[in-house]
Amino acid sequence: MERRIYEAAVEGSVISLLNLLQEDALVLDKFMVGCYPETPLHIASMLGHLDFVQEILNRKPEKAGELDARKSSPLHLATAKGYLEIVKKLLSVNPEMCFARDRDGRNPLHIATIKGHISVLRELVNVRPQAAQMSIDHGTILHLCVRYSGQLEMLKLLVETIGDNGFLNSKDDDGNTILHTAAANKQVELTKYLTTKTAIEVNALNAYGLTSFDLLTQSSRKDEKDREIAELLRCSGALHAKDIHLSKHELGTTHMAKITTSHHNQPTNNVLQPRNDGSENVPEKKNDWVEKMSSALMVVASLIATMAFQVAVNPPGGVWQDSSPSGAGAPQSSEGQHTAGVSIFSDHHPTTYTWFLNFNTTGFMASISIILLLLSGLPIRNKFFMWILLVIMWIAISAMSFTYLLASLALSKLDDTIDTGLTTILIWFGLMGILILVHVIRLIKKMIKCVRNSIRQPKQPSSNMA
Repeated sequence: MERRIYEAAVEGSVISLLNLLQEDALVLDKFMVGCYPETPLHIASMLGHLDFVQEILNRKPEKAGELDARKSSPLHLATAKGYLEIVKKLLSVNPEMCFARDRDGRNPLHIATIKGHISVLRELVNVRPQAAQMSIDHGTILHLCVRYSGQLEMLKLLVETIGDNGFLNSKDDDGNTILHTAAANKQVELTKYLTTKTAIEVNALNAYGLTSFDLLTQSSRKDEKDREIAELLRCSGALHAKDIHLSKHELGTTHMAKITTSHHNQPTNNVLQPRNDGSENVPEKKNDWVEKMSSALMVVASLIATMAFQVAVNPPGGVWQDSSPSGAGAPQSSEGQHTAGVSIFSDHHPTTYTWFLNFNTTGFMASISIILLLLSGLPIRNKFFMWILLVIMWIAISAMSFTYLLASLALSKLDDTIDTGLTTILIWFGLMGILILVHVIRLIKKMIKCVRNSIRQPKQPSSNMA
């Protein structure tokens, strides 16, 4: 029986269907999709047998909501083939099937867009326009329209139906808007419509940081379409990604210049302008330097504080594990007397240990001070205060260097390490001297530059003069 009704659906024979129903009134209910990939209604909808579809819907309208092995409804199949009349019949019975997704996550409106059946799509959006806003894995229905059909009338229909600027600027998995796709595919009419008739964001960046203008210029083969689209994008204010930040900065500085001019009624010379080479402006470079230095100081200060703490609680040579005996038989010399937990280094070399502890404490407190200042929330994130923190860090590093030197002397024979220690001290002081000299020279140059600028700056006429 199933075989016979399957053949009747393929042929679209309503007479065969009626004969089968006379033999068994439940033949449509007994048809198992598991044996065949589609139901008779799926087959008739796919092959365009309108009368057969109408007969089944008259008897079993719930069949319009059944899905086949690929999770496609009869409406999916009729839409894919562009059978408008069958689509209308199916919608009249179950319009909610506009929201049904197949195995690929596409509803009938997505299918109609991909296939380019604009009459079918118009019928679907008139019945359930909300289904057009359902997204898919690779974007929206607008992306499908631009990518597959490329029909201007279909795009207009969807844009007018949805009427949502946020949806218009939606991005696919690669971060591309439909303008990115239209420009990359060299679709002149679609690009013209999007840039002149819609609120599309012409300078949106995709996941790779590229604008639609960037995608167009990356084309290896240039033709007339490239020139037309480039002109359309340029007229709509499209920019390359590298120029967007600079353009925003120029807008801000121009606005500031106008405010300053109107306030003082004179030209202003101190408005910051972008450099001719396209690089970032000076304050932004300073801010970047401050941020990088603060992060580096935090890391180094934390490391030095950890090292200093470990050296303090675990001094070179260790600590006494027990106390020396006391009483009548106890040794009287200070060399033989000790207390458990006290540093062996401090008993054998008290003067050296004092210097060792002083340097270690200096390094620890300097690093802790840097960490505290950076985390305090005070407005110290500028270049002047960052230089102060750098000086404190120099002190911490120098103190830890001398701590290491004294620890090495305590753990080695004096004759073997004294030459090395003296050499290390000389090298260290030489390095610090060079750094200080370089920074002094830089400071002097800046002071000279400031003096020259103040001398060259023309005197402004007094505002009180007639």
